[in-house]
Amino acid sequence: MIAEAFAKAPGRAALMPYLMGGFPTIEASVEIGLACAENGADLLELGIPYSDPLADGPVIHDAGTRALAAGATTGAVLEVAGRLAQRIPVVVMCYANLVYARGVEAFAAELSERGVAGMIIPDLPFEEGPDFLAACDAHGIALVPLVAPTTPDARLAAIGERARGFLYTVSVTGITGERTGLAQGLDGVIARAKAHTDVPVALGFGISTAEDAAAAAAAGADGVIVGSRLVRAAAEAHGDPAAAVGAVVRELSAGLTR
Repeated sequence: MIAEAFAKAPGRAALMPYLMGGFPTIEASVEIGLACAENGADLLELGIPYSDPLADGPVIHDAGTRALAAGATTGAVLEVAGRLAQRIPVVVMCYANLVYARGVEAFAAELSERGVAGMIIPDLPFEEGPDFLAACDAHGIALVPLVAPTTPDARLAAIGERARGFLYTVSVTGITGERTGLAQGLDGVIARAKAHTDVPVALGFGISTAEDAAAAAAAGADGVIVGSRLVRAAAEAHGDPAAAVGAVVRELSAGLTR
């Protein structure tokens, strides 16, 4: 499913919006995901709210906190994933403790049963990855790793070889969040990632405008991940968060040609 999402539009970078499961409500997060699919998204990254999200900037952190306060649970968000997976490939983003709490094998099995395509675990150390990878491989779930501009070549090669689905390439060091323009030298960051893996390379962190998305595609990214801008659109919406997010996704999609 992930490979098809990247391959279905030759010459166009795949667009991967991020949404926080359960924000602003469980049902609204389903509607937001569907709005993304209807306005040009190729696949979705669905976050599971967690109390200590070390990779998340303030916008996504706040959304997760509000989702938890409203009663969102891992199980409820996995139900959201299953509903959205009937329409568009879904990659779940969650922290390692949430997987450990259910059991690595059981968590991978549940993702498979719900039709989820992949999983991103930003705080999973590379050295602890084999058990997760084996469980995901056994259940047909792509375990998507992250690399940064500062990842050494030897480690990048090892991560790239183990990557499934795509290689999540962080555009800058630090946490998620909107920034003014993209960092310089992205073409080199992307080219370096591509040289160390056989799967598509998707760029994330700091992409918030159609111009940013277009620049990432022009720099060679196979996919572009946008999170904080969309979560903020949902948070600031007056009346219909799905419509607000869908409008931004439509703008982003229009710029993604290479």
